[in-house]
Amino acid sequence: MRKAHETPLEGIDRLLENVEKGRFERSLSALTAAGALVTAAEIYFEHDKASFGNPWMWAPVALGPVGAAAGVAGFFSRRMAKTALPLASAAIVANGLQGTYLHARGIAQKPGGFSNLRYNLEMGPPLLAPLLVTLVGGMGLLASVLRREK
Repeated sequence: MRKAHETPLEGIDRLLENVEKGRFERSLSALTAAGALVTAAEIYFEHDKASFGNPWMWAPVALGPVGAAAGVAGFFSRRMAKTALPLASAAIVANGLQGTYLHARGIAQKPGGFSNLRYNLEMGPPLLAPLLVTLVGGMGLLASVLRREK
């Protein structure tokens, strides 16, 4: 909780102290859980618009609850934060990178491909959206390497 007389620099120092003392690992695990659910829901709606035309479209939807469960488990258990959370997060990161490739390929397959880039970026699959999933996985990986408060 920020104190009324605390300057922004003091707030940054307090945040860094929380990271050093291990108070941030549990928070980041919980944020990973929430981020995994939110992104999985959004991906479901977007991929449903495309009628799940490629079976790989189901992968990020399925990994969302896995990441959420691992994030919740990591919040409550140090052991889960060091085992289940990095495994689930690594799978999410890999899937996000795969999704970026698949979205780029989808743009290339549109009429004109990359030579009609501006139009195909707007009308084709969102090129950078899978990287948001990668960020959620990255948060989980970061949480798994942070020190936990005793």
